[in-house]
Amino acid sequence: MVRTLDSTERIGVVGAGTMGSGIAQVAAQAGYDVVMRDVETEFVESGFETIEDSLDRFVSKEKLSEADADAALDRIEGTTDLADLADCDVVVEAAVEDMEIKQDIFADLDEAVPEDVVLATNTSTLSITTIASVTDREAQIVGLHFMNPVPVMKGVEVVVGEKTDEAVAEFAHALAEDLGKETWESDDKPGFVTNRILMPWINEGIRAYDEGVASKADIDKGMKLGTNVPMGPLELADHIGLDICLDASETLHEELGDRYKPAYLLKRKVDAGDLGKKTGTGFYEY
Repeated sequence: MVRTLDSTERIGVVGAGTMGSGIAQVAAQAGYDVVMRDVETEFVESGFETIEDSLDRFVSKEKLSEADADAALDRIEGTTDLADLADCDVVVEAAVEDMEIKQDIFADLDEAVPEDVVLATNTSTLSITTIASVTDREAQIVGLHFMNPVPVMKGVEVVVGEKTDEAVAEFAHALAEDLGKETWESDDKPGFVTNRILMPWINEGIRAYDEGVASKADIDKGMKLGTNVPMGPLELADHIGLDICLDASETLHEELGDRYKPAYLLKRKVDAGDLGKKTGTGFYEY
């Protein structure tokens, strides 16, 4: 029997990085108690710093009162102990995009939390079915792919694995919507909806720049004005993180063939440590 949204009060988040801290923040803002877990205390502390900075920006823009920001922060508990997730009603994993790491986390979560708890993964490219295969609750594993930055972006992609129960998928949609998001659903195919379409678009923008089709500014401007997107491909790649774009592209290339082959310049930028906004340099300077 799957827990319902009405009985859900406490949300566990595994990973306190950019995505995990964002998920913890929106859950706390929606009134849920949150347990945010990472493997090292310094990572948990960094997650709290990210949340505080984000909440401060909302307050400064008058999108959130200071009292509500303080209340949201008070609802979040940090830990390095997976056992502290045992009393959560649902757990969302937001660790790095590595299948072995995710499977290890899900195998441990399967032992640590009650059998009726839904386990969700924020993976953007990896198979839900494969992640779920290491557990004894494959029907209760689902993808909840939040868009970055989580506190700002409205979209959440619900991904249904081979054995995901229909009631679990419905719960995932309802939970995301209760966090103030809008959802769409994808089957468990490589890249799902978003990255399957987005990564070739980003890579082609990078190739066009590398081949001298236009300046990076004109490529981005042309795509924004020509297709009504808020960011062009190079600008968006910097925003996402060039390393993340490369990882996603390599996964899709392996699964779907040469149309997803990463652009050479993307690899070169990552090798040079120019990862976009988070390092201060990508295709643009920050």
